[in-house]
Amino acid sequence: MTSSGHRPSNENAADSTRLREVKVEEAIGLRLAHDLTQIVPGQFKGCLFPKGHIVTREDIPKLKDIGKEHLYVIELAETDLHEDDAALRMAAALCGDNVTYGEPREGKVGIRSEIVGLTSIAAEVVHEINRLGDIALATVLNHRVVRPGEGLAATRAIPLIVPESKVRDAEKIVEYYRGKHGVAPIGVRPLRSMKAGMLTTGTEVYTGRIEDKFGPAVRAKLEALGSEVAEHRFAPDDRHTIVNDIYYLREQGYDMILVTGGMSVDPDDRTPGAIAAAGADIVSYGTPMLPGSMLLFGYLRGVPIFGLPGCVMYDPYTSFDVLLPRILAGDTLAKEDIVALGYGGLHR
Repeated sequence: MTSSGHRPSNENAADSTRLREVKVEEAIGLRLAHDLTQIVPGQFKGCLFPKGHIVTREDIPKLKDIGKEHLYVIELAETDLHEDDAALRMAAALCGDNVTYGEPREGKVGIRSEIVGLTSIAAEVVHEINRLGDIALATVLNHRVVRPGEGLAATRAIPLIVPESKVRDAEKIVEYYRGKHGVAPIGVRPLRSMKAGMLTTGTEVYTGRIEDKFGPAVRAKLEALGSEVAEHRFAPDDRHTIVNDIYYLREQGYDMILVTGGMSVDPDDRTPGAIAAAGADIVSYGTPMLPGSMLLFGYLRGVPIFGLPGCVMYDPYTSFDVLLPRILAGDTLAKEDIVALGYGGLHR
C-alpha cells in the first residue's frame, strides 16, 4: 500500500501561530487542517479523512498505514484563508452564465458547464490571476464546445494557508473585467438551433455515379449541436446552376447556407467562384488550419455561407467544426477570427 499526504505548506504558513504540528497519538479529539489522501496503486486514490474530521482513537492505525506520524492543526490569523476557502472564493468570483462549481477538495474547486454550449473564457484574466502567486487558475480553451458536466476550469490554492489579500487581488481583477465587458471571465454561451440549406456540387454525385457522402456527415455535425439541415439539393459542376441553387436556398429563409464539394483549385471545381458570383461577401477563402484549409466562409445578405472542402466528410475535426459553433453562438466572424485558427490549428 502506498500513501500520500497533502502537499506541504509554505514556510511562512508553518509557524506556530498559524499551523500547529502534533503527533498522531496526540491528535485525538482535534480537527484535521486538511484532507488526507490515500493511494493504493491501480486500485484507489481518494480522501481517507476530509478537512475538519475529528480524529478518534480508531483512526490512529489508519493514519499510520498511510505513513502519518504527525498531523497539522490549523490556527488561522485574521489575514489568512484556508486553501479550501480561498479556492471557493475564486470560483464564486469567476463563474458566469450556465456554469456551476463544486465543493473544494485539497484546495481545489472544479468549475463545470451546465449546458451544451461554447466556452467564454477570458485568457487575460487567467494570466493576471496566475501572476499573483499562491493561487492558480487552469482552464480549457476559449470557443470550445462543452456539454453538461464537462469541466471548464479549476481554481487552486498552492499553499495550505493563503494570504487573504491574494484572493482579494484576484477578485479585483475579475471585478474590473466584469465592469469592462459586462460578463464574467468564465461562462458558457448557449447554441441557437438553426436551419441550414445545403447544396452538394459535383457532376459525379448529381448524376448518381457515386454516392453522396457529404450529406450524412454534415447532418450529423449539425444535429450534434442542436441544429439541422432543412433541405439538401444537388447540382452539377456548372457555375450558373450552382449560383441559381444558392439564390434558391437564400430565398427559402434558411439561417445558414452550406455548399459542399468543388472547393479545390481543380479546373472543374466551380464552387468558390459560384459563391462569389451569387453576391456573397467573402470573409476568407482558405484557413490556416489543417484539416480544413480550403474552407470558404462569407455572408450572403447577412446569412452565413460556407464552402465546405472534402475533409469535412471524413475528418472528425476540421475548421468547419471550429467555426460552426461560433455561428450557432451568434458570433459575426471577421478575417481575424480566421487568422487566429493557425495558432493551435494543426490537428493531423
